[in-house]
Amino acid sequence: MNPAPIEIIGALLFGIALIHTFSTKYFEQMAHTHPAHAGIWHFLGEVEVVFGFWAMILVIMMLITDGKHAAVNYLDQQSFTEPMFVFAVMVISGSRPILQFAMLCVKTLARLIPWREGKAFYFVTLSFVPLLGSFITEPAAMTLAGLILLERYYCREISARLKYVTLGVLFVNISIGGTMTSFAAPPVLMVAGKWGWDTVFMFTTFGWKAAIGVLVNALAVTILFQRELSGLKSEECSTHAGVPPLVVLVHIMFLVAVVVFAHHPVVFMGLLLFFLGFAHAYERYQDRLILREGLLVAFFLAGLVVLGGQQKWWLQPLLVDMDSTVLFFGATLLTAITDNAALTYLGSLLDGTSAEFRYSLVAGAVTGGGLTVIANAPNPAGFSILKGSFKDGAIHPLGLLAAALPPTLVAILVFQLL
Repeated sequence: MNPAPIEIIGALLFGIALIHTFSTKYFEQMAHTHPAHAGIWHFLGEVEVVFGFWAMILVIMMLITDGKHAAVNYLDQQSFTEPMFVFAVMVISGSRPILQFAMLCVKTLARLIPWREGKAFYFVTLSFVPLLGSFITEPAAMTLAGLILLERYYCREISARLKYVTLGVLFVNISIGGTMTSFAAPPVLMVAGKWGWDTVFMFTTFGWKAAIGVLVNALAVTILFQRELSGLKSEECSTHAGVPPLVVLVHIMFLVAVVVFAHHPVVFMGLLLFFLGFAHAYERYQDRLILREGLLVAFFLAGLVVLGGQQKWWLQPLLVDMDSTVLFFGATLLTAITDNAALTYLGSLLDGTSAEFRYSLVAGAVTGGGLTVIANAPNPAGFSILKGSFKDGAIHPLGLLAAALPPTLVAILVFQLL
């Protein structure tokens, strides 16, 4: 069946958005060379803005070509639950009480490892926190890991190489580390209900392999940079007064409740509003809530949903024509230029797929989830939290890709050989 004109336009705009993603540094340079219009160049230089901006162009094109009713109907058919959930979970998990509790947990585990504190703390952050994502969801784990790394490492004068390699390992480990359960990783969530995958199935089929990959990646990067890590101070860059245990407990209850009702935006957004009221009431125990960062990430993911909805006409036939091995590597590569949840969702629409097809699709999708900022829904959260510590406040996409390739290779090996 031939694609409709708006589907072709959607594919072209998706391609332009991808190019724009890799060109944000150019727009930041334009802001410095053309100060009269620095605002618009800074706006276009925000990675989190890219897909939302081109999604707006797509909607405008729909209004022109198909009319208001078709454009509104298309938007009504899209699910924006994930962007809203990521926003809610980022704001709550990024609060000072949750962060201090997470830091305490990481410190406690790090003391059990017979290494210098800076080295052990780093290893636990890149292993325990991503695996925790299987229970508190990947977006929450990404937010916590990003803030912990910012407090302990990225705020210091560490090498750019360590920053990029850490980011690459973090993105890959978060992507595969959420596969121990059936509800935490977006690409798994898209297929678990339809294919009857429960948590027992996920752990026995994917989870234990992913855990090995996460530990290998975290251990390898810790050993590679052990000299630099061992020389770092053990305290955080910023110091705060302790938060009362009761306040911490209330924050944890809000986080757990939002995770439990992750599929019901009317509930978790209501919980977020109650949380904002509680945080304001006990403002002395709070840092600045990451509302701006959360909104930008939600905008990014919503734009990806709008643009991704027009890619079915070429992505789905591509998946059908692949055997299981080709599908695994094809899904790994396609994930880098799409969203892995969108990829597995398209695969779930196919009828009569084999167990090998399903395994290869999901394994490939989570394996490639660290290659780019758009590959996995939680990536923009980590990107938004850590980008300010990079030179010129920008993370180079090719630098991230190069840093993520070695841990991605480890993920390929564990899912293909074990």
